[in-house]
Amino acid sequence: MKSLLTLILCVHSSCSLFASQSSSPNVVIIFADDLGYGDLSCYGATKLKTPNIDRIATEGRRFTDAHSASAVCTPSRYALITGRYPFRKGLARPVFLKSGLVIDEERTTIADVMKKAGYATACIGKWHLGFGEKTPNWNGALKPGPLEMGFDYYYGVPVVNSHPPFVYVENHHVVGLVPEDPFVYGKKAKTQIIEEKMIRDIGGADAAHALYDDYVVGTRMAKKSVKWIEENKDDPFFLYLSTTNIHHPFTPAKRFQGTSECGLYGDFVHELDWIVGEVMTTLEKNGLSDNTLVIFTSDNGGMINVTGQKAIKQGHQLNGDLLGFKFDAWEGGHRVPFIARWPEKIKAGSESSQLICNIDLLSTMASLTGQKLEADDGSDSFNILPALTTDPEKPIRDHLVLGAGKSSHLAFRDGDWVLITGKGGGGFNSPKPGSHGFGGPAALKFAEQKNSDVANGKLKKGAPAAQLYNLAKDPAQSQNVILEHPEVAAKLRKRLATLKAKKASRPTQP
Repeated sequence: MKSLLTLILCVHSSCSLFASQSSSPNVVIIFADDLGYGDLSCYGATKLKTPNIDRIATEGRRFTDAHSASAVCTPSRYALITGRYPFRKGLARPVFLKSGLVIDEERTTIADVMKKAGYATACIGKWHLGFGEKTPNWNGALKPGPLEMGFDYYYGVPVVNSHPPFVYVENHHVVGLVPEDPFVYGKKAKTQIIEEKMIRDIGGADAAHALYDDYVVGTRMAKKSVKWIEENKDDPFFLYLSTTNIHHPFTPAKRFQGTSECGLYGDFVHELDWIVGEVMTTLEKNGLSDNTLVIFTSDNGGMINVTGQKAIKQGHQLNGDLLGFKFDAWEGGHRVPFIARWPEKIKAGSESSQLICNIDLLSTMASLTGQKLEADDGSDSFNILPALTTDPEKPIRDHLVLGAGKSSHLAFRDGDWVLITGKGGGGFNSPKPGSHGFGGPAALKFAEQKNSDVANGKLKKGAPAAQLYNLAKDPAQSQNVILEHPEVAAKLRKRLATLKAKKASRPTQP
C-alpha cells in the first residue's frame, strides 16, 4: 500500500535496487492520444508515414493484440497509472475542469514503483485525471495531482486540448497565472476580450491565458521532454510522455501541415512521429539509447470526428480493419498499437500476438526493477516483461476486461472469445455525420463496416441483448454468434461476474 511505500522511500540512493546507471535501464513510456490501430505505417497505414515510430518497431517488438483498458481517455490513464480496472473505481467517462483527482492518494502508482527503485520520475503532457481533493483550485495550488502520485516533475495540459482551461500546468500551478487575469467559471479570460495593449500590461505573451497556442503544444511537449531527459541523464529515469497528439482539434505546427495524404489527421500523426523522433534522438545523443526501454502505445482507438471522417474518405483507415471507434466496446475502440524497444533485450524486428494491456505496465515495471508488489498494488496488472523480452510458450493473460463509453458495455476476453455485455458499441450514437457524438451503427455505415446486428446504420430489431465473437475466426467482428454458442456466452458471463464481485488482488499468472 502507498502509506507503507511512503515510509520507505526516504532517499533515492538508499532505496535504489541498482548499484549503477549501467544496470538500471531507463524507461520512457510514450502514450499517444486517440491514435488508432491503423494510424501508423508499421501497422499498415499508407496515406501517412511514421518513420521514427516505425524504427522502434524495426529495432524492437510490435504487438498485434494489445489493448487500452478502456476505449475512453480518463479511464485508460487510470488503468495505466494504477494497474486497476477502471470499473473498480466507477470510471467510464472522461473528467473535465471541475473534477478532483480520481486516483486515491493512498494507492500505489507506476510512478511510486519507479521512485521506490531510485528513479527520477516525470509526467509530461496530458494528465486528464483531475486535480485537488474535490475540485481543482485553478487560481491556487493544484494538489493533490501528479506530484502526489509519485512523479517528481509535471508539465503539461491539465484536461484535454479541446476543453478549458486552455493553459499549461507545471507541478502544482498554472504556468503564467497573474492575479489580474484569474479563472472565473463560465466567463472568458481577459486576454480573450481585451485589447492587445492590455494583454501586455497584465503579463504579456507569458500570461497563462495568452501563453497557450494549440499549434505549438506538440513542440512544447517535445522540448520539455528533451530538456528533462538531459537534466536527468546521469541517473536512472522514468518518463511518462502523454501527448495531446492526435486528439482533436487537429492543430499540427505549420511545418507539418499538408505533409500527409489524409489531411490534418495525417499531418497531426506526422507531428506525433516527430515528437517521438526528438525523444529517440536525445537518447542517442546522450548515450542512453542502448540502456533505455522505450514503450509506445495509445490511450484508445481512433475517433470518428469530422477530421477523422475526412481522413476515411481519403482512404485512411483509423483503426485498420477493426470494427468501431473510440468509446466503443468493439475492437476498434481499444485495440491499439504497442511497440517496445530495448536493444539486446528485445529482439529487433520481432512481433508478438500475446494478449496484453496498458494496465499491465505497473506490474511490469515492478518486475523490471526487482520489486514484489503488495496484494492490493496493481491488482489487475500482469507482468508482461516476458512477452517483451522472450517468446513465452503460454499466454501471459487468459482474460481481460475492457471498458467503453457506457458502463453497461464491457468487453470480456477469454482466449479467442470476446463477450460484449450490451447491444452496439456502447459509445457515441448520434446518426449525424459531423456531430461530435457521431458513432454507433451510423458510423459503421459511414466507414463501410459490416456487423450482423446492424442494417442501414441502425441496430436491427430483435438484435441480441449482448454479443459474442471469436476473434481468431472473425477479427473484424462481423458476425455476432451469441445465439449459436450460448454455452460459451454463459461461461464468460459467469467468469466476468466472479471477477467483478471478487475483491481485486494480485493476479495469478498462467
